[in-house]
Amino acid sequence: MAYVSQAATTSSVIGVTAWFCAGLLGCGSPPAPQPAPAAGAATSAEPLQPVEADSLAALPDVVAESALVDVRSLDSRILVELRYATTNNFTGAVLPGYGAQRALLRRDPARALTRVEVRLRASGLGLRIWDAYRPVRATAAMVTWAERVGRTDLLDQEYIARRSRHNLGVAVDLTLVDLLSGTELDMGTPFDTFTEAAHTANAAGPVQRNRQVLVQAMESEGFQNYDNEWWHFSYPLPGARPFDLPIQ
Repeated sequence: MAYVSQAATTSSVIGVTAWFCAGLLGCGSPPAPQPAPAAGAATSAEPLQPVEADSLAALPDVVAESALVDVRSLDSRILVELRYATTNNFTGAVLPGYGAQRALLRRDPARALTRVEVRLRASGLGLRIWDAYRPVRATAAMVTWAERVGRTDLLDQEYIARRSRHNLGVAVDLTLVDLLSGTELDMGTPFDTFTEAAHTANAAGPVQRNRQVLVQAMESEGFQNYDNEWWHFSYPLPGARPFDLPIQ
């Protein structure tokens, strides 16, 4: 599927010299709990500005257009609610590069995700995607936001990653939905909770069971969970490089 790309009008920001992270988004040792902005809270009145991706890091848009696929073109039953395409995220602003509610991934993880959906539907459940492929400029904007509002602790503790597997098109943030009621299952914390409560193993009772259903379904098709974020999964794809194609 082809995607229409637009030249970004950008301002200079942090140079990105390496975007392939050996771990998952925010990989690192478990951090101590910190007060964090609530999901969707507008913590700064200034809008996030477009940023310039490092041309040496991000592959050309024409490569991204051929490599990325819209997940819902493979299975339209998968629900998509890209938080960074709205103000309902921890920055309180739409992130640069998010121009549409389209969940894009490289073909292998996209196909694997459709198999997860089929597997879950046999149990009356489905997927809702909060983030998938993320343009490099959006990750850089997260870093800029953290520095501007004085939350560099989120960078130091790697809750906000300077390099993300989302930029490679191999990571996805998601949750489970009950197909009968259409409601999300109780996972214990909202998306993008920057505390230990979001660590996958930090749960009990129904929340623990719900998290394990998600983890087992995703792992059955080759995804790996980042254990500090119950919602975050990545698909191993050696040699993948990042993209900065805007989502349109």
